[in-house]
Amino acid sequence: MENHGLIASVMIIYLSLLILWGVYQGRKVKTGRDFAIAGRKLPGWAAALSERATGESSWALLGLPGAAYAMGLTEIWTAAGCVAGIITAWALLAWRLRDEAEKYNVSTFTEYISAKHGDYGKIIRIVSSLAIVFFFFFYVGAQFLGGGKTLHTLFGIKPLSGVLITAGIIIPYTIYGGFRSVVYTDVIQAVIMIITLVVAPVAGVIYLLDNPGLFATGIGEALVRSGDSYVSLTGAAKGFGAGILITGGFSWFFGYLGGQPQLSVRFMAVRDPKQAKKARNIGIAWTIIAYVGALMIGWIGIAIFGPAGLSDPEYVMPSVVMKLFHPVIAALLITGAIAAMISTADSLLILSATELSENIFKRQKETGDQEEGSLKRHRITTAAIAVVALALSYISPSKLIFTIVSYVWAGIGCTFSVVILFSLFCRRYHGLAAVITIISGIVFTIFWISGGFEQHYRVTEDKTQFLISQNIIGSDQATRLVSLEGKKFVSSSKFESALKQHLDAPGEKSLPVITTAYTRKGVPARLTTFLFALLAAIVSTFLIAPRSPSRP
Repeated sequence: MENHGLIASVMIIYLSLLILWGVYQGRKVKTGRDFAIAGRKLPGWAAALSERATGESSWALLGLPGAAYAMGLTEIWTAAGCVAGIITAWALLAWRLRDEAEKYNVSTFTEYISAKHGDYGKIIRIVSSLAIVFFFFFYVGAQFLGGGKTLHTLFGIKPLSGVLITAGIIIPYTIYGGFRSVVYTDVIQAVIMIITLVVAPVAGVIYLLDNPGLFATGIGEALVRSGDSYVSLTGAAKGFGAGILITGGFSWFFGYLGGQPQLSVRFMAVRDPKQAKKARNIGIAWTIIAYVGALMIGWIGIAIFGPAGLSDPEYVMPSVVMKLFHPVIAALLITGAIAAMISTADSLLILSATELSENIFKRQKETGDQEEGSLKRHRITTAAIAVVALALSYISPSKLIFTIVSYVWAGIGCTFSVVILFSLFCRRYHGLAAVITIISGIVFTIFWISGGFEQHYRVTEDKTQFLISQNIIGSDQATRLVSLEGKKFVSSSKFESALKQHLDAPGEKSLPVITTAYTRKGVPARLTTFLFALLAAIVSTFLIAPRSPSRP
């Protein structure tokens, strides 16, 4: 990508100002409660923008436009599922969680669940916190790796050096200012993100009309010229395959129903009911505008570059922006995309630290001077978790980290969505039922994903012929792959190992293409985990008696 030096300069200035802003906000943190949840005094606009920046991360600027570029209209189902889930959360759950946090005087996500179900509160607090912290260790590590990859792609920096730079940006102000610093830096990210997602599509449509020599002069023409799969809502799939595609995309809905701790804690932190209504309106409006803009950027990318014009679809937004705007403006918008990863990384880091500090290390209620001790404990815990997550990103294979992260949306998000929904709307839901729901959902997620039911790899003749037609493999290599036909591989590492043995060390670039071609999608764990956890909640609520009164 051209103008590396300019982008680097803009990024350094932007991130330096961002860090200073985070440190400034951190000066107002005086107690452990300030550190964990900003004293539950956030204005609605700050809570809404922070929740959206954290929830979208680089997804809205890189992931969704890239998916729209690669898949065409099919990606509408994913966008619809996400938007429906976010609107439902803001309209039905956000204000209820705010009121519940105030009622029970709690600072963390699992502290609320344990307070709600006092009979099994201690068990819920320990099981929930350990599960969240374990998975989020790897989630934070994945954000560090993502930052390293992005810096490597843009500037040629070694990936591990990029990881250190990313961590160096995030860790200091998060340790110092906690939740408050994280929220107000998120606000800046959300503003930059929405500007990008509004301005880029408008400029893109004008650019297409003024430049007739491109692949297409409009989005509709670009999709039609790209092939039948691009203009079909099911990617030209039919029958059961079409059903799987639609449910797979829309199943993102279930993870937004209160089960993502890093999002729900922002609902809990809103100052009062009036501010909760403002937050709801801002959150919903931001989401609808952002998702429409993200899809349009991907489709505009097809019109400008053609369906095969980019080596990595996830970089369609930077490519489009560099084409449309003056380098300084483009550099600022691209920097916003990089910084969006920070919104997720710092939020996950502060959530993990407060969960561990409040629910595992805290031994008694703290008042007065003890609150200063809790602030110190929070900061030490945050630093420790950051070091562990950074070490994991160095030591653990990146595929292992991203595999474990794939468990988070289903195992944490969809499982805890059921727990939150039942806690808010079912009076008979008791502590033992909550414990059973949590354990059932997490265990089922591990079983479903590790068993290859969500995704697996299988060599088939039609895909082999496709790879030959694209000159990815030769006829002699195809012959050697025949022995793998019919075998099911549940992990990409084992499948790639088998490919290397049969293909005599395929090229670094061709191996991912071959692996992707043989990937078989199943029923997403997001859907099955939600349904299984829902069943566990219903059975345990109505058929298993609680040990003691189910409400404190």
